[in-house]
Amino acid sequence: MSLKALSETILSRRGADPETSWTAKLLSKGPEKCAEKFGEEAIEAVIEAVKGDRERLTSEAADALYHLLVMCAARDVSLDDIEAELSRREGRSGIAEKAARST
Repeated sequence: MSLKALSETILSRRGADPETSWTAKLLSKGPEKCAEKFGEEAIEAVIEAVKGDRERLTSEAADALYHLLVMCAARDVSLDDIEAELSRREGRSGIAEKAARST
């Protein structure tokens, strides 16, 4: 599944029954709960990266990406918004980008 397809699925579940959709259940709990769940998944991905378990890292990274998109959807930030920001940064060094955000 592409990130675009995943994002579209997440958006389509906004009004779904929380009893039948995990995404709808997360979204129904509000942006704060979605952020908390993303944080948990991100930490799990970090742990697997440190351990060096490629298979588990792949699984946790997929979970983290899913929960990142759910968290963003809960605050009306779309994948298109994120891609536009990445495009804006294209061609600029990461060091320069970070310095620009620090001022």
